[in-house]
Amino acid sequence: MMIGGDWIGHLGTQALCAALEAAGHQALFVGGCVRNALLGTKVSDIDIATDALPARVRNLAEREGFRVIPTGIAHGTVTVIARDRPHEVTTFRRDVETDGRHALVAFATDVALDAARRDFTMNALYADRRGRVFDPLGGLPDLVARRVRFVGDASLRIREDYLRILRFFRFTAWYADPDLGIDAEGLAACAELADGIDGLSRERVGAEMKKLLSAPDPAPALAAMAQSCVLARVLPGADPRSVAPLVHLEPPARPDWMRRLAAIGGEDPVGNLRLSRAEARDLAALREAIGSSDTPAVLGWRLGLARGGDAVLLRASVLEQPLPAAAMDEVRRGAASRFPIAAADLTGLTGPAVGTRLRQIEARWLASDLTLTRNDLLG
Repeated sequence: MMIGGDWIGHLGTQALCAALEAAGHQALFVGGCVRNALLGTKVSDIDIATDALPARVRNLAEREGFRVIPTGIAHGTVTVIARDRPHEVTTFRRDVETDGRHALVAFATDVALDAARRDFTMNALYADRRGRVFDPLGGLPDLVARRVRFVGDASLRIREDYLRILRFFRFTAWYADPDLGIDAEGLAACAELADGIDGLSRERVGAEMKKLLSAPDPAPALAAMAQSCVLARVLPGADPRSVAPLVHLEPPARPDWMRRLAAIGGEDPVGNLRLSRAEARDLAALREAIGSSDTPAVLGWRLGLARGGDAVLLRASVLEQPLPAAAMDEVRRGAASRFPIAAADLTGLTGPAVGTRLRQIEARWLASDLTLTRNDLLG
């Protein structure tokens, strides 16, 4: 089987691989770039696996005039910037010792050993610079069938790095055929070893959850996470039942992890997922909007067009109500509205009295669904 695409023919990519090959080394694309090329989806990151040691990669790349950054040299990875394109070049590795968070690796010369330490069969596919695909572990049928399956023994793969539990659900959400259902062996191993999530950094957990929630339809994967008690480990109290109706209501081109996170709720998402201050404010505003009595127009005024629309969608899905007719038009009206009164309009008042009066007038304006005019409010 062959792969193609503009990315593989990039002059810098071809020159880097050719330099490694000319020096007697293998240079194989691996992981997401091969997977996505075979699926016909966008390729972004370029990962190259090689039997050349990091120092050798650096020497050969610099000889070609490329810039080299030792991003993960202790683990065998250097970033090579070839004709303005970054490439993560990693020496073939095999695991020597793992603790569920970090791995002690040794360099290898056999691509099959490198493939055996990867997480899922669909990620253990390689291709050379001519586009020829190599499948050391027989993962190609899984990719064609869109079946997310661990390499070898699922429990062993998870014990090597417990983040693979979350990656299993994330890859299921993004790549699995929904008609196949989730891989039973993988799901059972995730359920059995779910307590290993407690030892992961919240930053890593949060990053995985954002990616999972950004999938076109994360509802089945989230339901499986809840069933296996994994979701409770990540975000205690989270309930994914409203995500499926939310996905049904959402614009197809606008999947948004924040909107989906607001739908599932849960205890202390800011701490458990290490959200930024801006993310925490957005999430709090959306959660508050779900139970508020604000009209769609008021939500648009308070939250802006995008988040006001999110709030309307969330309210309908979480409260199991139909989306109100013309709700989005009302959100747009609210987002475009401007409170018609300024402090300068309140003559005869000074100091704190001005703020108090402005808040009173604003409350009247909001109660009118943003319809009262300046004359109405000052009359």
